[in-house]
Amino acid sequence: MSSFESRAKIHFPTVIGIPNKELKKLVSDIDSQYREWQEIKNDKVTGEPKTYEDGTVKKRVIRPSKAKLKLIQSRINERILNHIDLPTNVHGGRKKHSNVTNAKPHKGKKYILTTDLKDFYPSVSYKTVYNSFISLGFNKQCAFYLTRLTTWKEELPQGTPTSTQISNIIFLETDLKLIGLCERKSITYTRYIDDLSFSAPFDFQDSINEILEIVKTSGLKISWRKTMYNGSQTITGIKIYLNKIGAPEKILKKVEEEKLLPEGSQKPYTNYNNHIKKISKQ
Repeated sequence: MSSFESRAKIHFPTVIGIPNKELKKLVSDIDSQYREWQEIKNDKVTGEPKTYEDGTVKKRVIRPSKAKLKLIQSRINERILNHIDLPTNVHGGRKKHSNVTNAKPHKGKKYILTTDLKDFYPSVSYKTVYNSFISLGFNKQCAFYLTRLTTWKEELPQGTPTSTQISNIIFLETDLKLIGLCERKSITYTRYIDDLSFSAPFDFQDSINEILEIVKTSGLKISWRKTMYNGSQTITGIKIYLNKIGAPEKILKKVEEEKLLPEGSQKPYTNYNNHIKKISKQ
């Protein structure tokens, strides 16, 4: 399913293993297939709730799919989306990839640019999703079902199995533009969902506007508050050093606290720290 020819021939109901009649019924009653609630957004560094300028607490809307639709979405991932080739620069939503593997390519780089896509999932419209599938060579029936079964309320819902992979696909064209620019300028580029990271052993400040202009062409909004350029910052929650990557201070403090726990206790922060060390050495 990685070629235009094979995508054009996909009969969606057969690939997913659900009769067309049943899929149509599900689509007509799609609202019943989701739950919805709000969660407070917390600052990754302080752990405190984020607020707008007027003091209002920032929240994100979580919209997970229910069992039946969730099963179909998992099949969509396994049988269709996971077969679409993505650049090695993309680390979100891929097996054996994480925020840690996303940070590792930037190890030893003196100059770092990080930026963030604002309200990433809600900003992806169902029209963008449909057009992306058509541009990738999927037939109209398949593109219709892929869109209707992975979007809700005309946008990409946060909390479903397919949203991260869909976001990778709709950002693919922009990824390729950024990769081309960065290869020409010897800049390292990686993306972890809505976090974009760039680094180099030399000052590339004169390329920042060009990089950000490409990001703008995606139609998504840049979070200027999270756009930073310096040599002493974290990348997707991982500290970047000359010869290694490492856990940030708040994780290391938790590791120290876990040393006091009784033998046999769960130690998630210690395990996470060990995982970072392992990836750093690979």
